[in-house]
Amino acid sequence: MDLRKIKKLIDLLEESNLAEIEIKEGEESVRLSRTPVGGYAPAQMVAAPVHVAAPAPVAAPSMPMSSPTEASTGGTAKPGNALPDGHVQRAPMVGTYYASPSPDKPAFVSVGQQVKAGETLAIIEAMKMFNPIEAEVSGTVVAILGESGNPVEFDQPLFVIA
Repeated sequence: MDLRKIKKLIDLLEESNLAEIEIKEGEESVRLSRTPVGGYAPAQMVAAPVHVAAPAPVAAPSMPMSSPTEASTGGTAKPGNALPDGHVQRAPMVGTYYASPSPDKPAFVSVGQQVKAGETLAIIEAMKMFNPIEAEVSGTVVAILGESGNPVEFDQPLFVIA
């Protein structure tokens, strides 16, 4: 294969979002790939805001500005700033959260619904695999903290079941 063609392929790879190009001409083949250095940064950038945004109501950055005693009693006295009482079901992996099996179908569960241990609550898509998130305990869904179509981080609270 001509060196000029290979140079053009390298330029094409650099200008695109592709991580790999493979070209075959007859018996000759060229495979160019780059280390996904840029691929890792967006995943962290997407995950970081979710991590920061999810604990914001729980961690209450405004509480530490008051006194430590107010912060310790304020968390229990103000349930709006914390998770409701009950079992907190957390994301077992990083991925994209989906509340229903497809956009035109209803959500797996809703607030106030009774669920049994092992029942599917949602799906997390990770690496093109759809992983069902099953209830760890039986009870009533008190809160749904995930938003369909949004990324979730490992150990992020998704549901509260009482």
